[in-house]
Amino acid sequence: NKKIIEVLRENHKLLHVVTYEHSYPVCWRHKTPIIFRATKQWFVGLDAGNDSIRDRAAKAIAETSFYPSWGRARLEGMIKNRPDWCVSRQRSWGTPMSLIVHSETGDLHPDTSRLLEVVAQRVEERGIDAWFELDLEELLGKEAKDWKKVRDTLDVWFDSGTTHNSVLSRRDDLSKPADLYLEGSDQHRGWFQSSLLTGCAIDGKAPYKSLLTHGFVVDGNGRKMSKSMGNVIAPQKISDTLGADVLRLWVAATDYSGELNISDEILKRVVESYRRIRNTLRFLLANLSDYDVDADKLELNQWLEVDRYAVQMTQRLQKNIETEYERFEFHHVVQKFQTFCSEDLGGFYLDILKDRLYTSAENSIERKSAQNAMWHITHSLLRLMSPVLSFTADEAWSIFSRDDKDSVLLYTWYEFPQIDEDLLVKWDRLRSLRTVVQKKLEEIRSAGDIGSSLQAEVVVTASGDDYDALSSLEDDLRYLFLTSSLELVKNDAREFTAEVKKSTHKKCERCWHYRPDVGAALQHETICGRCISNLSGGGEQRRHV
Repeated sequence: NKKIIEVLRENHKLLHVVTYEHSYPVCWRHKTPIIFRATKQWFVGLDAGNDSIRDRAAKAIAETSFYPSWGRARLEGMIKNRPDWCVSRQRSWGTPMSLIVHSETGDLHPDTSRLLEVVAQRVEERGIDAWFELDLEELLGKEAKDWKKVRDTLDVWFDSGTTHNSVLSRRDDLSKPADLYLEGSDQHRGWFQSSLLTGCAIDGKAPYKSLLTHGFVVDGNGRKMSKSMGNVIAPQKISDTLGADVLRLWVAATDYSGELNISDEILKRVVESYRRIRNTLRFLLANLSDYDVDADKLELNQWLEVDRYAVQMTQRLQKNIETEYERFEFHHVVQKFQTFCSEDLGGFYLDILKDRLYTSAENSIERKSAQNAMWHITHSLLRLMSPVLSFTADEAWSIFSRDDKDSVLLYTWYEFPQIDEDLLVKWDRLRSLRTVVQKKLEEIRSAGDIGSSLQAEVVVTASGDDYDALSSLEDDLRYLFLTSSLELVKNDAREFTAEVKKSTHKKCERCWHYRPDVGAALQHETICGRCISNLSGGGEQRRHV
């Protein structure tokens, strides 16, 4: 600066002065130029000895799991190319280095190990100021005049990097190495690295089994959040206005391997996703409100086939989600869970289940079978969602278990009853055929020919395995397609086709099916024979749907 130039000029030591523009480091906090000073510092030699810390670190990295996987190459490169670690700082606060050196040579005191233990004991008893207030005569006696205390403090990354030694190694309820260290992507040069180096120095290995790296939160346009830009969204505000579980769902649903975008529009979509999940739970809990797990339990061979399939389908979901949790792929967990609730349950199983739940006799096998299946499904879903939607899962669990002092967070994954896995293959195919028919029904509905699928009479032509799968459902087949009437025709020469026409029959006011026997009973002019049987007779018999 100008002052230094003047001093050089006055001492006739200035050779030349020229002004030019160049890049220069600036303090990120104060926004002022950084002035460099060449001073003596303390270093950790990473290449000292035959079994150096750098070599140990390279081996430890190879034995560590990384999420995402590119973190391995990033940390490897930093360790390979970094210089020795400067661990001393000239700050008025921090952890003191607590070293004693010779006043003239600067050499460490020959009894340094013992002196460090003495100082550590004093700090433990009196606090950190015990070192700064210490008179060397208390430790060294008459020879104190030849020695001096090092006033430097430790690099803060040394403090945080040794938490594995000060926490994991000293608590009986914790184990070392840690299962997982997780932080932002900037910590490959920070905490991840300092923990690795200190762990390799102390134990010869990394203090963690796995490293998870996440990006930073940015606004909807990908810009860094800044008060001056007015694009900061406070987590507390989200929690207070939308609920903590909406915030948790946004975090889990976002791919953390990159930057995490958030905006009011994004949160609206998250709220809608949360609402769909909550509505699914409400349906399940409402229809289990009168279910007694002991009195209403049925043997598996008494269940309807689609109910066994639904439970098998949920078990498949649980296996997939368990795998995603183990990989820390939380956005895949949320994606699979949402898809299951909206498509597998809402778009299929619960959709076709409504007729049986609402029209079958209250204590019939048909209704109890559905409740048995829903009981197992709910058990699994609440446990699967609890790591993400913890508050909602616990709220639903208190209703489901009928014990407001119990918590779903005390349970591990659900253990399902053993069900024939062949049902998955069969019913996955039936659902694909159902999609074809639904598409045809939607075309007719959009044209204004029918109001709903129940107003349609459908003729399905199939062959081979498709015909066998469909015909196995017998008279229950129409419930799979949500139609009032369905005729199955076998024709090995034709591909699967569906023909739809509007029913000419009356609508039953109870089940909404269009049936030829609506009004056949004089005492019940507006309902069909099936509903009369379910209300006052022996009830309809179903085996499949």
